Amino acid sequence: MRGPAWPIAALLVGYPVWWALGFGGLSVIILAVPMAVILWRRRPIRLPRGIGLWALLIAGYLLSSLTLAEMPPGTYGDLGSGRIIGYGMRLALYAALLIMVLYLGNLTERELPQLRLIRMLGVLFVTTVAGGLLGVFFPKFGFTSPVERILPGWIAGNPFVQNLIHPTAAQIQKVLGHASPRPEAPFEWANAWGSNLSVLLVWFVVGWWVYGGRRRRAVAVVLIALAAIPTVYSLNRGLWIGLGLAALYVVIRVGGRTRVALCAAAAVGAAVFALSPLAAVVAQRLDNPHSNDIRAFTVSATIEAAGHSPVIGFGNTRNATGNHRTITTGKTDWCGDCGHPPLGSDGQLWLLIITQGFTGAALYAAFFAGAIRRHWRDRSPIGLAGVLVMALVLLYMFVYDGLVTPLSLYLISFALLWRNSG
Repeated sequence: MRGPAWPIAALLVGYPVWWALGFGGLSVIILAVPMAVILWRRRPIRLPRGIGLWALLIAGYLLSSLTLAEMPPGTYGDLGSGRIIGYGMRLALYAALLIMVLYLGNLTERELPQLRLIRMLGVLFVTTVAGGLLGVFFPKFGFTSPVERILPGWIAGNPFVQNLIHPTAAQIQKVLGHASPRPEAPFEWANAWGSNLSVLLVWFVVGWWVYGGRRRRAVAVVLIALAAIPTVYSLNRGLWIGLGLAALYVVIRVGGRTRVALCAAAAVGAAVFALSPLAAVVAQRLDNPHSNDIRAFTVSATIEAAGHSPVIGFGNTRNATGNHRTITTGKTDWCGDCGHPPLGSDGQLWLLIITQGFTGAALYAAFFAGAIRRHWRDRSPIGLAGVLVMALVLLYMFVYDGLVTPLSLYLISFALLWRNSG
């Protein structure tokens, strides 16, 4: 694509290439550099309402670096390269997303039409569905990326970095009591795949159904039906709840014939699903809520640790002593499940509480809640979809980490709302 919109096209349409190279979600940091240069040349820069909260979030994260070496009670570990790398990557991501939002908001409708941006998100939805199917049918697929090959071992071996630079089709987990794949391609974690799918589905429906002709709509039906397969096999309860609440939101906020048609389509879809083999997988997952105890442990430990630095947090996650089953620290030959769950690993809210204190968590929630308040009366398809995504962000912050790719999609949705307000 020619013109100033090319960095956005490279990010969304070209995402599979970034993933294969090993950059994945970090591609937004790379592309933020040309965005910043172009943006600087276009001064003066327009600012959206509420962006000050995101700027304060970044400022607070800078302050949190002062506590990187501190260890709250109930945690262990020393200040090392892993903690510093994680902090630096998060800081770079937060700053890159700020640049991206400003960049999108300062492009004119002629330079980047709203519908074109939405359809770019639709292309990424198709990529996500393809990656999900790859994870279901070829779960062991993976390879060493070029970035992984050139990075020093002490960086590439960091677990956080490894998830970002090593492309894999699925995470193999014992969610149902036996090893089963949870799709994650082309993203960094299975939960990131679930969060991204739901957000991209919202914009795919707008671009391919609401603003699509007969042919696009027929393709949309097929793709959404295919998406149901990895959606179920992801065993992702947060995704399922998010999709259910999204459907309820749409039914409530639209009226007339559209509401009747949606209810009829939902009834038919539910009947087909109930008769399919996928229903048994959902029932089995609901009967195996094994992660509940783990989440309860890490959340309570996170809140307790954050109480020792409630304003600026600790800059990065910490390892908890023991886990929900035992006080044993570390895996042993006789206790393979006695790992150290990272505090803040069960949702963006908890991540912010441990890294930036309760202040950072409040700023994050206020940023997206403010977007809902300002745009609630926008009943255009883009306005309805954008507000829905903002609501999903507030839901997912309890169960999903926003890092890395989900935050990019959240902020692009914020920019779409801003651009739509004129």
